[in-house]
Amino acid sequence: MGGSNGYMPSLIANYRQLGSITIVDLRGSIVLGETSLTLRRTLRDLVDRGRTKIILNFSQVDSIDSAGVGELAGAYLPIKSSGGDLKFLSPTEKVHGVLRITQLDQVFEVHRDEQTAIDSFS
Repeated sequence: MGGSNGYMPSLIANYRQLGSITIVDLRGSIVLGETSLTLRRTLRDLVDRGRTKIILNFSQVDSIDSAGVGELAGAYLPIKSSGGDLKFLSPTEKVHGVLRITQLDQVFEVHRDEQTAIDSFS
């Protein structure tokens, strides 16, 4: 896990809008530092613009640490209190393991299939 080779983990977040739903395709790692801040800014930006029905696509996220988990947990109330919902799509086995250990999979719906995740909002 060390960054001794000068590699800094990065996180890329691209949005897709489907009606009132926003799908955020995440790619990279969500760990303490710049990447967890990227996630925080992305979610805050969406909520500020009234985009509160959010699906986070984790299919290309290779790792998440306690800082990433904290950002997800911290996003829960602002999104819920705005009448929205945050759902997770296709977490990798490693990420799903972290969601299970932290019980975030009890708080947020986890979907394997994008269409199912979309349909779950109706």
